[in-house]
Amino acid sequence: MDLQALIEPTVAGMGYEVVALERVGRGLLRLFIDKPGGIQIDDCVRVSNQLTRLFTVENVDYDRLEVSSPGLDRPLVKEADFVRFAGQQAQVKLRLPMDGRRKYVGQLVGVQDGAVQMRTEQGEVAIPMTEIESARLVPQF
Repeated sequence: MDLQALIEPTVAGMGYEVVALERVGRGLLRLFIDKPGGIQIDDCVRVSNQLTRLFTVENVDYDRLEVSSPGLDRPLVKEADFVRFAGQQAQVKLRLPMDGRRKYVGQLVGVQDGAVQMRTEQGEVAIPMTEIESARLVPQF
């Protein structure tokens, strides 16, 4: 069963965005949600209750469900995430080294032709989306 495909329309119908879904050991499902204006505890409870009912109906095998906000160091997963957060600092880890590096930190510029554009201390780089292992916003204080 494609859990992401099951969850995403339900959560989107409630007015939230699925940021990431993780299946962690011991039957734990961890879901990060977001919406304009941020996530409050009541949002997490609302989504958790709805998904618990959905999982019962769809007979999804899990032991615990955690629903939370993505936090200040929000994961960047979809192309739309890199566009939405253009201008903010991010850290990108690559699957394989590019120009001898696997980790880039800099300001997101946007996405062009399937590549994330970043302004780093070494200059501008274009990182193909297919080469990104993980990416997160870097909180600024």
